[in-house]
Amino acid sequence: MRVALFITCFNDTLFPATGRAVVAVLERLGHEVVFPEEQTCCGQMHGNSGYAPEGEALAQRFARIFDGYEAVVSPSASCVGYLREHGAGDRVFELSEFLVDELGVEDVGAVFPHRVTYHPTCHSLRALRVGDRPLRLLRAVRGLELVELGEAAECCGFGGTFAVKNADVSMAMLSDKLRHVLDTRAEVCVAADNSCLMHLGGALRRQRAGVRAMHLAEVLAATA
Repeated sequence: MRVALFITCFNDTLFPATGRAVVAVLERLGHEVVFPEEQTCCGQMHGNSGYAPEGEALAQRFARIFDGYEAVVSPSASCVGYLREHGAGDRVFELSEFLVDELGVEDVGAVFPHRVTYHPTCHSLRALRVGDRPLRLLRAVRGLELVELGEAAECCGFGGTFAVKNADVSMAMLSDKLRHVLDTRAEVCVAADNSCLMHLGGALRRQRAGVRAMHLAEVLAATA
């Protein structure tokens, strides 16, 4: 299949390794990955900040740029959720959806010998309803020990600009989430959105907790 990668502006700017990991996984499975260089923000940040017309315009621009591809894959559940809500998400998939539902694959040939817990982000859980797809992919990774996260469905407190506008509430929510992550004694906390992982990972580093935050795609791309 010829697949277009929608990297998202957040990943392109701050977490390019996640985009490379998506490409590595899809190419390992025998698919051609292309990167439309005209792509920009999908409009989610504008829409979530109250600039609905500007967000809608960017979502429609996205639809024009990615028109004609068999499938568009993104390592961001939140951006895919926004595009679907605005009618621009036809044939656009979050990575775990694409692997499990479209390709019918759970074992992508990954090897990751670490103790891992999985945080289901709000958009993946509630907007896209990806369910246990990421967990099925993680269970198939060789050497990986998956530990259940307590109160997993609770928000980590990021929520985009919510974390800035409501910092005290955001930090209280983050504190609860960190406690549950640390209770697992995992080496790595995995999620499908780097925005939440940035929030979690920053706090884990400040506490010198010895727990890494990693995107699902990077775990699936690992071979040793």
